[in-house]
Amino acid sequence: MELVSGQDPHLRVVVWFAVCCRALTLLLQAKSLLDFNPLFFFQALFNLLIPDHAADAFSPPRLAEPGPWDLLVERLLGGLSRWDAEHFLFIAERGYLYEHNCAFFPLYPLSVRAAAEAALWPLQPLLRVRSRLLLSAVLLNSLFSVLAATALYKLGCVVLRCRRVAFLAAVLFPIGPANVFMAAAYSESMFAFLAFSAMWQLEKGQTWLSGLLFSLASGVRANGLVNAGFFLYSRGKCFALQLQVGSGSVRKLPPLWKQLLSVASSVVLMCAGIFLPFALFQYYAYVMFCGPGTGLELAVPKPLLQLALDKGYRLAAVNGAKPPWCSQRFPVVYSYIQDAYWNVGFLRYFELRQIPNFLLALPVTLLGLWAAWTYVIAKPRHCLTLGLERRKSEEEGKGRAGFCCAAVFVYVVHATVLLAFGFFCMHVQVLTRFLGSSSPVLYWFSAHLLQEHEPLLRSEGTENRTVAPRSEQPRLAKSPGSCGNGTSENPVVRLLTSYRLITPLSKCILGFFLSYWLLGLILHCNFLPWT
Repeated sequence: MELVSGQDPHLRVVVWFAVCCRALTLLLQAKSLLDFNPLFFFQALFNLLIPDHAADAFSPPRLAEPGPWDLLVERLLGGLSRWDAEHFLFIAERGYLYEHNCAFFPLYPLSVRAAAEAALWPLQPLLRVRSRLLLSAVLLNSLFSVLAATALYKLGCVVLRCRRVAFLAAVLFPIGPANVFMAAAYSESMFAFLAFSAMWQLEKGQTWLSGLLFSLASGVRANGLVNAGFFLYSRGKCFALQLQVGSGSVRKLPPLWKQLLSVASSVVLMCAGIFLPFALFQYYAYVMFCGPGTGLELAVPKPLLQLALDKGYRLAAVNGAKPPWCSQRFPVVYSYIQDAYWNVGFLRYFELRQIPNFLLALPVTLLGLWAAWTYVIAKPRHCLTLGLERRKSEEEGKGRAGFCCAAVFVYVVHATVLLAFGFFCMHVQVLTRFLGSSSPVLYWFSAHLLQEHEPLLRSEGTENRTVAPRSEQPRLAKSPGSCGNGTSENPVVRLLTSYRLITPLSKCILGFFLSYWLLGLILHCNFLPWT
């Protein structure tokens, strides 16, 4: 992907703003240099008022004494190694030693280890493996978050056919409510980059490249499997529209059956490619935990063996009783871990004591429901026909541009499915990062609301909402009055510098994004529960 295009100043702004926001995030979470820069006053105050919480979370012992450079890395970046980051860093260092580590997919820790061994190889004499892995994770996530912002911008330009809204959505991404997880040693940044890039390539017609990126995404997070729906819908829509073209004439059955066979075979092949990483990983876990013991426990350091005894963790390749999931007809370790270790399941989180977590998820839930409702109200017939009805106005490029255009339908469905599944079947507080790293709708709809209801942005001129077909977009982009054109000034910066003048709705949206960014840094980096 080309990061910066000399012909697109908007993309340069997106990249620069994403880099600045990532740098600011890293600075604010640091526990060192607090006495040297006034920017760190509040972080120092929070560290004094809110000490690191003694959470009952996975925290393996450090087996080697840290050196002075390791201590410096820990003070600078240690806030990004909390909670699930401990799993990713442990897997990158030791592999899948404990059973519950298998809830975290391998592509991200493998990438972190590869970068630590290759790019950071000169630092071996100075830093222990753990420190190099943490530094590698932070650098990779900084890169992936910038790439994800650029992919979101490119995807928005193609789908929304409105450069202005796509630009605003892309500069909202770096200050998103899941920002801390995009910086920490989590897989969200890598997944967002792969998912948004795959969606962009699919919209451009690059089916095989899109399939490869979707397949890689499913090796990063389990919800990457849901992305197979984009292929199903894309191929199904093409087939349905082609049938409607020939509905006025008599069609011969052989060509129709050949066409149907071609669509079915391509869908099966692509979906198989997306499911392959998941299947291979489940097979790997089966061999490790259900196969005959290899005496691997003899090579495990005693502190890690003791941790397994103290916490009840099941070790890989150990002789003895096999886990219960090994005897299932379809032995899937991922679903077993979610059930047995974290009590994840339908309505299991609906308890009075979880009300605070439901309140944490309330803003993103309301935003997601509002987005779906807005789209259904704007295009009821399109939703009822699942977007499979051929319409002449859309073929000629006379349809609406922006969030309520026809092409957004499948993305709204995707986001709504994720929202419903996360709300009813998962730990609800993770909805913010779950949607923020998986769906562009959160950013597109926020940008839509700001663009439609904020006078400071409307005053730039968005009267012309009719756009040309996608094939004519390069010519359209040169038209100063088009929906997708306009100033390359960062709209988020403009709104923030005029915060007292903007509408209450704009204040709510920006307040949600920025407050969750700041609260995430304060709480997550101090090992306190967060989304």
